[in-house]
Amino acid sequence: MARLNREAGKSGRPNPRSSGKARPAPRHREQSARAQDKVQQTPQAQQERKLRVLTKGHPAMVDSIAGAVTVKNLDLYYVVASDAQMPVKGEHGFGLYFHDCRFLGGYEMALAGLAPVVLASTAQKGYQALFELTNPELQLEQGQSIPKDELGIRWQRVLDAGQTCVREVMTIRNFGHQACSFPLTLHFRAGFEDVFSVRGLVQDNLGRSEQPAWRGGKLEFVYHGADRLRRTVTVTFSPAPDTRHKTAAEFRIRVPAGDTRTITVTIELTENAEEAGAGHLDQRPAVTLGSLARNLQNSSQQWLEQHTKLTSDSALLNGIMDRSLRDLAVLRSRLGDKEYFAAGVPWFVALFGRDSLIVALEMLAFQPEIAAQTLRLLASYQGRRDDPWREEQPGKILHELRVGELARAGDVPHARFYGTVDATPLFLLLLGRHAAWTGDLGLFRELREPVERALGWIAKAGDNHGDGYLKYRSRSEKGVVNQGWKDSGDAIVRADGSLAKPPIALVEVQGYVFAAKRAIADLYERAGEPDRASQLRHEAETLRKRFNRDFWSEEQGIFVLALEAGGRRAEVVSSNPGHALWTGIADEDKGHRSVARLMQDDMFSGWGVRTLSTAERRYNPVGYHLGTVWPHDNALLAAGCRNHGEDEAALRIFTSIAEAAAHFRHQRLPEAMAGFRREDFQAPVHYPVACHPQAWAAGAIPFLVTTCLGLEPDAFAGKLRVVRPRLPDFAKHIALHGLRVGDGSADLEFRRTADGAEVTILRKNGQLSVDVEG
Repeated sequence: MARLNREAGKSGRPNPRSSGKARPAPRHREQSARAQDKVQQTPQAQQERKLRVLTKGHPAMVDSIAGAVTVKNLDLYYVVASDAQMPVKGEHGFGLYFHDCRFLGGYEMALAGLAPVVLASTAQKGYQALFELTNPELQLEQGQSIPKDELGIRWQRVLDAGQTCVREVMTIRNFGHQACSFPLTLHFRAGFEDVFSVRGLVQDNLGRSEQPAWRGGKLEFVYHGADRLRRTVTVTFSPAPDTRHKTAAEFRIRVPAGDTRTITVTIELTENAEEAGAGHLDQRPAVTLGSLARNLQNSSQQWLEQHTKLTSDSALLNGIMDRSLRDLAVLRSRLGDKEYFAAGVPWFVALFGRDSLIVALEMLAFQPEIAAQTLRLLASYQGRRDDPWREEQPGKILHELRVGELARAGDVPHARFYGTVDATPLFLLLLGRHAAWTGDLGLFRELREPVERALGWIAKAGDNHGDGYLKYRSRSEKGVVNQGWKDSGDAIVRADGSLAKPPIALVEVQGYVFAAKRAIADLYERAGEPDRASQLRHEAETLRKRFNRDFWSEEQGIFVLALEAGGRRAEVVSSNPGHALWTGIADEDKGHRSVARLMQDDMFSGWGVRTLSTAERRYNPVGYHLGTVWPHDNALLAAGCRNHGEDEAALRIFTSIAEAAAHFRHQRLPEAMAGFRREDFQAPVHYPVACHPQAWAAGAIPFLVTTCLGLEPDAFAGKLRVVRPRLPDFAKHIALHGLRVGDGSADLEFRRTADGAEVTILRKNGQLSVDVEG
């Protein structure tokens, strides 16, 4: 039986969150697997099962993937080192992944026994990686040698999600003046590890691996999972290797001077029910790498064409905006016929309630369609029963959905896991904001029952202490300790550095509830239910008054991080109140004072606002939620500044985040940055285990643009309000083309002026009025 590593959840290190095409196992199979497992276990083993760590622990090997090159196409993704290699030996996070399984965990090239030297690598297109390699000095048989840098090796990898395979071409060029001959060997390792195992949370696989074998000229690895799926990796070579080893293919390469030789490799993955047999790989249609790359490029471009388009006079803004949209194109994943944004590569290529909702919200002005699909998808997985193992309760919105072996076999609860306090109000809030942009009341009517169930959960299960606040406490002894966006075990702290005790009411979650009830009240009003609308508005106003009394710290000049057990305050200065400012729950004077406090030097690093003040006892510049800088956190915080008229603070945050992006590869914003001062290093310090690409970081720039340009839609009235538009210092001119509000659209031009920005309406389509205010 696999065992979860309990130390992973206690390390105090960052906490990566714990994908796909296939649906989870049917409930009867999942329950059957769990029941059978329990029958076979001793009482002691059953007790160990109950004590499994469900937290998003820190994988011990994850530091070794810093600087990784990642490519993704729907649910298939590849994570390799910058030299194109995946070590065959040792623990690391590199691999070829599909449906929460690392099918291939080792893949190395050797030239006469030595590793090639990397010159350049890129995965800018998202679905394709390109590596330029050369040779070290090679000592061959009979005293012959090849001088270093004599060979050029271009290694191209393209993901084909439609065929669940990787197509690779290695082109070897001889730049020397004499023909050269040398052995080139490709080594493979396929462990079929569940992603929880790769992350260090689970020890050992549950299933059985066959011995690797060559069949029909192909190298094949086979694994029989405990979830009754047969997983295979089949490697095909052209030309055929000269020598076949147990898990390696060796080629005798001879390249005339100035000439080239090519090796193509196709790595095919299958995942079939055991009773379905081995599958029929030979029936897959032949596809050339060039045609595949063109098709993927066209598909990516078509998706980008659906978006509102931004142009500006700032190369920085144009670059990071393009990077953000392309990253989100890569992070698209699919369940059934619905798309959503997976949270991040490599650990979180899955549906996450909180993450998927926030990034969909960030993208409403640029691509609103995926928000509707995300809402429908999450509604279909809404909690229906009381299950402490899964933290499931009626009406609760899903936190995480996994489709790997451990989840399907019932060994971890993540086939449907509900350990989050904020996904439910964020579900309601996104529905309301989506309606404001689209004028679509039909989606609200379609989701009327899930809406009422979500409101019921907030009213009852979420507040079972009678004080009117939405709180969390893990219902499993070793469950997720913290269930807000700062979900690491040590994230919610007191001023003395000790950990807050559940039940915990987070400051931002109360704001989410407030904004959600107001947004849903507007939809009930439009749907002809004024009494229900009035009730929700009354509940929101009651919460607002109570919140401003109980969460405000006069001494700190800002709202506290949380209320813990017994109503005690976790009275530390953190970024969380910025989210509350965005929701509108804060009194006006308290909002202004909070912004001033957030922009002081102990909070603002120069690259953004830290998650925790440097003055706090638990501050750590590389603590996952204890002093790092998160782009999405800052984007929401900037919206909070704008909500209270603090435009300069919002622009300062926008500028700092954008300038930080310029220092990262491909101008890609990471999940988080270290919290060191800007003046110390003049460049943001990389956070060692940040995901890249990461969804809500990619959504941060589109949301900052939406926020600072003051775009406030009312699609039901056919109106777009542009309120106090402001441009960051690094851009004098921004234009938006095809900005959609309801059935209408507009092209708008913004030019920075001494006291704000002037707006020119270049074009309007449909029944849409544009009102510029201030």
